[in-house]
Amino acid sequence: MLNQEIIRRKRDGHTLGDAEIRQIVAGITNGHLSEGQLAAFAMAVLWRGMTRDERVTLTLAMRDSGTVLDWPEAAGPVVDKHSTGGVGDNVSLMLAPALAACGAWVPMISGRGLGHTGGTLDKLDAIPGYISQPDAARFRAAVAQAGCAIIGQTDDIAPADRRFYAVRDVTATVESIDLITASILSKKLAGGLQALVLDVKCGNGAFMADAEAAQTLARALVDVANGAGCRTAARITDMDQPLASAAGNALEVANAVAFLTGTPDPRLWEVTCTLGGDLLALSGLAANAAEGRARIEAAITSGAAAERFGRMVAALGGPADFIDRAAAYLPAAPVIVDVPAPADGVLARCDTRAVGIAVIELGGGRRRASDGIDPRVGVDRLLPLGTPVARGQPLARIHAACADSAARAAAAVSDAYTPGDAALAPPPAVRDTVSG
Repeated sequence: MLNQEIIRRKRDGHTLGDAEIRQIVAGITNGHLSEGQLAAFAMAVLWRGMTRDERVTLTLAMRDSGTVLDWPEAAGPVVDKHSTGGVGDNVSLMLAPALAACGAWVPMISGRGLGHTGGTLDKLDAIPGYISQPDAARFRAAVAQAGCAIIGQTDDIAPADRRFYAVRDVTATVESIDLITASILSKKLAGGLQALVLDVKCGNGAFMADAEAAQTLARALVDVANGAGCRTAARITDMDQPLASAAGNALEVANAVAFLTGTPDPRLWEVTCTLGGDLLALSGLAANAAEGRARIEAAITSGAAAERFGRMVAALGGPADFIDRAAAYLPAAPVIVDVPAPADGVLARCDTRAVGIAVIELGGGRRRASDGIDPRVGVDRLLPLGTPVARGQPLARIHAACADSAARAAAAVSDAYTPGDAALAPPPAVRDTVSG
């Protein structure tokens, strides 16, 4: 069938067959589908939607547009986690080594910062020598040595998604749940996974600020991933305040090392251990999520997860003694200033997106894809909601490249917090569950 006829059928509300969808994806990959046709197809999907079976076929076709990894040498189930992105969300840095310490193999393919949210690869790039986009041989060797390796998407992983996303980004079709689902899962499933846990953020610092929208996305992801043969569940987690007490690349790595060596942030602990418990249950390494959570907690408190993290860093080119000497290796900003609380009261609300934007303005994120990142800058010692403060008391600390940018960021972070007259119970870190 002509590509334009397939596009017309979707435009008119018809359900596409497997062969039609695979023809479109082949055209995306080999260039036989023009930019105009691809834009028209994306808009037709946005307006008409897809059935669950169409979503599964689109996801698998995009996965199969490039290399699909397999792990015949794996000593345990192959698993991964995906987050839809937030501020102070460094869960992957602790979860991957904790899962590895429990017997899983974790080839985690992660991304860079998007919009106001931080990217896992940008955080790891703050570690001297760490190779975040290694060749296939080094990637496999790192997973074998440490049980986990966190790297970036390579050119041969789901190439159809890269071209499709670029067109969606300039045609106002990014919001399509069908296309978001296929984009996320095609890359993850190319990792050769047997189980996947999804962390769908909800709140004013998330892309899905509305609870209903977060539920819709979580349900679509879980249904399609399970339909594609990967055991999957999702948690909807809170992003009405930064998840960690730090936001910024080197600062979040330092926060992760502190977490792994005995001083975890409470909300970060809750999300990390919950997701880990779910994934151990999905993969068969635990009888249920509660047992899985207990194993994850033990892996962290015993130091086994920290040891795996250190192994991973060394296997990917970083310092062999990074866990013991992280402060000596991580770059430090030359200007550090406190953010004074604007008034007496109890911290009642946080504009989390504004905190993320403040990190970008400091140089810790990108305004354009081509921008470089200053790994030193960011915010730490962020107080959680519900904390009583006196006017002038530090509610956070800015790390900046210069005094002027520090002053601007301090003002922005101060404005992001609203003190109230009485303590309000903040939303729980883990809001809801979506299972297959």
